[in-house]
Amino acid sequence: MTDIAERTDLSKGAVYKHLSTLRDHGYVVKHGNEYTLGFRFLDYGGWLRSRYVGADLIKPRTRELADRTGEIASFAMWENDRMVTLFRESGNRGVSSRTRLGCRMHLHQMAGGKAILSRLPRAHVRDVIDSAGLPPATPQTITDEEEFLEELDAIRERGYSVNEEESTKGLVAVAVPVVPDETVIGACSIAGPRHRMDEERVSGEIVDLLLNAANELELNISHAQASPRFGTR
Repeated sequence: MTDIAERTDLSKGAVYKHLSTLRDHGYVVKHGNEYTLGFRFLDYGGWLRSRYVGADLIKPRTRELADRTGEIASFAMWENDRMVTLFRESGNRGVSSRTRLGCRMHLHQMAGGKAILSRLPRAHVRDVIDSAGLPPATPQTITDEEEFLEELDAIRERGYSVNEEESTKGLVAVAVPVVPDETVIGACSIAGPRHRMDEERVSGEIVDLLLNAANELELNISHAQASPRFGTR
């Protein structure tokens, strides 16, 4: 409580009242003299994710991609100029990465983020850049605006994006946007270590699996007449 008071410039009495309210509602848990976050947030996060457009279709498809490739498969959307991972599954050879469920990342650093941005109007892309910038995560991250815009044009033309160690050294990822009824709801991606994600595998097996998965999701979501409540603006 003392640490929070010092960092927020609030009195200990005010901090105690706030913490007591949060504790009563399950947002924080007290262990001795220390407070930690409670799992009430997980309840809300799970509920919100379950209501996202096509969630019941996206989850099993993500699991299938992980099983078929042995790598990390994920589905992400964008919110407030950040990429948010909604579903993430690990295959039998999946490696650790920066992403986790609910993780918020800069769009330009991630294959999924670039895939999403490639299908948005240029004005929206420039708004994202103005708001979030193009900070580097590794030396390979594209940080020049014009170069990044050219990259997005190339992604839109070929239908998929590739992250060449732009978010994590040694990690390569490929992503395809999911666009039912001309509305960008997110992107499916597969990530793995560079020695397994060579050009031949990426341009062949990986891209084919992702394009097929995205196409099926788009058709099924469209036919279900679902409309997204969150994510695209």
